[in-house]
Amino acid sequence: MRIKVVRAGDSAFEAAYQRVLQRMDVVDDVAVPVVRVVQEILGEVRKHGDVAVARYTQAFDRHTLPPSKWRVRREAFKRAYKKADPKVVESLKYAASRITAFHKRQRQDGWTLKKDGIVLMQRVHPIERVGLYVPGGLASYPSSVLMNAIPARVAGVPKLVLCSPTPEGKQNPYILIAADIVGISEVYGIGGAQAIAALSFGTQTIPKVDKIVGPGNQYVATAKRLVYGEVAIDMIAGPSELLIIADAKADPRYVASDLLSQAEHDEMAVVILITPSAQLARAVEVELAAQAATLPRKDIIKASLAKQGVIFIVRNLHQATRMANAIAPEHLSLFVGNPFDLAPKIVNTGSLFLGETTPQGLGDYIAGPNHVLPTGGTARFSSPLSVDDFIRRSSVVSYTGAALTKTGHHLVRIARAEGLMAHANMVTLRVPKTERSGVASVGK
Repeated sequence: MRIKVVRAGDSAFEAAYQRVLQRMDVVDDVAVPVVRVVQEILGEVRKHGDVAVARYTQAFDRHTLPPSKWRVRREAFKRAYKKADPKVVESLKYAASRITAFHKRQRQDGWTLKKDGIVLMQRVHPIERVGLYVPGGLASYPSSVLMNAIPARVAGVPKLVLCSPTPEGKQNPYILIAADIVGISEVYGIGGAQAIAALSFGTQTIPKVDKIVGPGNQYVATAKRLVYGEVAIDMIAGPSELLIIADAKADPRYVASDLLSQAEHDEMAVVILITPSAQLARAVEVELAAQAATLPRKDIIKASLAKQGVIFIVRNLHQATRMANAIAPEHLSLFVGNPFDLAPKIVNTGSLFLGETTPQGLGDYIAGPNHVLPTGGTARFSSPLSVDDFIRRSSVVSYTGAALTKTGHHLVRIARAEGLMAHANMVTLRVPKTERSGVASVGK
């Protein structure tokens, strides 16, 4: 179980650092052959609707139910509760309550500004139709249902549609239970790029939506990228990422356990430790090997650590924070003596975790903030999924005649400077004759 270890000043240090900064280039190279397949699927679904969705679903998921049976019936929700562990259901409800409480603080109202005959308003409206994609089968994530649906519900989205694959007709019960907890009754057992296409274009069975959110494999991610413009999407998500800054007093067991939690996602997951302590680095190496050997996804972990894992031994914590902000990781944990003192220096990350008793997994499940986060360095300019992603803002403007007469000459000046005379005429035609001459003469 090997992870690259590089020390500041070594020739390999800068090369490893640049590779991390350019980590999405590797993902893009892997995705290139996928684009042609996804383009074909999108085109076929746009043209043939349910027939194409059924054909691809049979090919990829070995699922042969007719379109009339794609929608999950109420009886299936009831059966899901009977199959589920009641304690897991309790925990999902607890997580939902935490996520709801956090996102309610993000809710916005419109506002109105009135002065001197001018009325300006900002109105806030929820997006009307949102499609939620959730992976199914063995890799099923009910937490993703909660994280994607709850901010939409808080925003007031009236129609939520969920698509989740059912390989060989098998539906994960916790997906349905999570959907029920957040009040989604319209669930379709369809997945893959064909589900993204169906939600984007609409078919005879699956309704067209205005925005699609939720994680998926490279085919789903590519499909979301390609349909953007036809519909809105949440973000283009890359592999999971965790960067830990740790000082010499950090517990190597905790550091290793958190890094492994991300490495087990997939072989392209990015796990990074930055520390000024060579002794800690060596201890974490040992712990990674020992703990990984006991985990069921150890082969995936081994590949992730070898491909994308790195430990940087730096000169000091100042260098660590500078590197971390440049890397702009999805998750960033501070295992240092005074994490609240160091936290203000971290400005580029999707989610920040302070202290050894705050494992990153809290953010994935129960803390409350959203776990849909910017990856691949996009935390430099992007934010976690929030209520803002499910609303639209529109402006309202009203001027009295007196207000237009008083201020319209400013519009006329700017319009004429830009050579847009029809814009200027909008004012000069409306100002009464007794007052128009002064406005019309502006700029002459």
